[in-house]
Amino acid sequence: MNNVSNPKAEHHAKPLPALVLGSLGVVFGDIGTSPLYALRECFLGNKGIAPDPANVLGVLSLILWTLIIVVSIEYVVFILRADNRGEGGILALMSLVIRRNRDRQVQRSIFMVVGLFGAALLCADAMITPAISVLSATEGLEKASHAFAGWGLPITCVILVTLYLVQYLGTDRIGVVFGPVMLLWFGTLGVLGIASVAKTPEVLWAIDPLYAVEIFHMHGWLAFGVVGTVFLVVTGAEALYADMGHFGRTPVRLAWFLVALPGLAFNYLGQGALLLREPERLETVFYSLTPGWGLWPMILLATVATVIASQAVITGAFSLASQAVNLGFSPRLEIRQTSPHAIGQVYVPSVNYLFMFGTLGLVLTFQSSSGLAAAYGTAVSTTMLATTLLLYGVARSIWGWGRIASLAFMAPFFTIDFAFFSSNLLKIPEGGWLPLAVGAGIYLLTTSWIDGRRLLGQELANDAFPLDLFTASIKGSDTLRVPGAAVFLTADPSGVPRAMLHNLKHNKVLHEQVVILTVEGERIPYVDPRERLSVEAVGQGIYRATIRYGFLEQPDIPLALTSIDPAVLRFDEMDTTFFLGRETLLLKPGSRVSVSRWRRTLFCFMARNAQSAANFFRIPPNRVVELGVQVEI
Repeated sequence: MNNVSNPKAEHHAKPLPALVLGSLGVVFGDIGTSPLYALRECFLGNKGIAPDPANVLGVLSLILWTLIIVVSIEYVVFILRADNRGEGGILALMSLVIRRNRDRQVQRSIFMVVGLFGAALLCADAMITPAISVLSATEGLEKASHAFAGWGLPITCVILVTLYLVQYLGTDRIGVVFGPVMLLWFGTLGVLGIASVAKTPEVLWAIDPLYAVEIFHMHGWLAFGVVGTVFLVVTGAEALYADMGHFGRTPVRLAWFLVALPGLAFNYLGQGALLLREPERLETVFYSLTPGWGLWPMILLATVATVIASQAVITGAFSLASQAVNLGFSPRLEIRQTSPHAIGQVYVPSVNYLFMFGTLGLVLTFQSSSGLAAAYGTAVSTTMLATTLLLYGVARSIWGWGRIASLAFMAPFFTIDFAFFSSNLLKIPEGGWLPLAVGAGIYLLTTSWIDGRRLLGQELANDAFPLDLFTASIKGSDTLRVPGAAVFLTADPSGVPRAMLHNLKHNKVLHEQVVILTVEGERIPYVDPRERLSVEAVGQGIYRATIRYGFLEQPDIPLALTSIDPAVLRFDEMDTTFFLGRETLLLKPGSRVSVSRWRRTLFCFMARNAQSAANFFRIPPNRVVELGVQVEI
């Protein structure tokens, strides 16, 4: 049951060409704007090498084979197969692996740590991507005309602030233009690249992987630093997997092999060909591919493309936050549905403004795309390494492969991803520490919330009065029963909710119908509407009900309760009162608690600032009664 349709079914009902076009606009924005800065950065900065012909061919070979092995083979061919009932993304993958290893506590713990830390780093990446993408586009203005000298930074800030301020509108309407614009973008990249390659066809020798090997022979450890910069060409690869559920495997694969990969490959080759002819064009190598008459249209198109790439990353962050809440990894946040048709399109105000200030802070701190390039990559390379580790769990528990076969399958991908991860660690002193620090902070908040919820659940369970004993105690008693129905929310369906005991103690009454309701978040994207609600009669007019939601669904308790079979329980929202317990959390004295005091303090702070259960579960305010209780953790 839900008031919006399943976006997967809705998208997959479209014709295949429409799905391919749509995936271009949503899935490939980040990786599609990498040509603006990726090749240039390999030859600039402390880790750069001279743009002589041998180095240009070697770097190009590294770029081309990285696109082939990491994106085409690892992600498009294999990782897209590891879906959670059609949905992708690191949290979806982690949930799938954990669900299949529910009886193996050690494996569950390892996979959860890997998945949560990878997801935390994706949030850090979502702040950096808009900053570096838009900066790289507006820097073209300064290079195109001296009249714009010094204006790149202010224009970037205006674009980013505007982008974040309009997020509440959603992408349901403007999103229809993303696909055609990105099709034009990739087409333009390919045409400009082919034109440059035609002038210097010897650049095609870069297809030979021996040129990539020669880079290491010539430069030794310096080449290892170049590898970290080459990684910039695949920083959007995670989006291939995360957004798979919106379009399906086949459209994403077709869009990559037919449009995105050719456009990117030819543009990188074209930039390399230009450097072979005119190495002094290094700093403006991307825009130098464009003829003079087309420079301003190209700057405009690049700016629009970077905005689309930023929009896709921001939307992905909203989806990630929503999944984290529904999976119990985050406090309740305000989540607004921005489309009446697609569940996946949500807006999370707190995340939006946090990211806006974070992105602006990055722009004002680093002030150039070259400065941000040092910070970029560390988060994504770590996330991709985490995804590869989770892929091992998929091979073992989902695909049924043996340990040796799974290790043999994962070894080459792990080796390459670990090489990128290690080389990006060299960027830590130059700014790579920033995304790692942000990711570590988010991971700390997440694990503190999980551990705090576990402690709270234990305390509530220890003090709970067994429901069967309570039912027996009121049988034949003179407890006053008043007309109507009462719904008590609880996380422990086996005990009597504290709010229910407080209501009976202070008001001396019970309703004729009492529903003890538990809301469970499942580790699957969508729950079959037929399995959404289960109701069990306990006796004495008391019922135990459970409502289940997938991690991509937004809970709506009143709507779900309307599906109750009238023969089992009559539900009338206007004759029902929802009782919620508002816990005041106190810290236990002493040091015997398994979670440190400062982390429990952090949990209490997050719990106090979480969205109210009434708003989160869409319960009408005029039907809610909150009863305060104190709990020591």
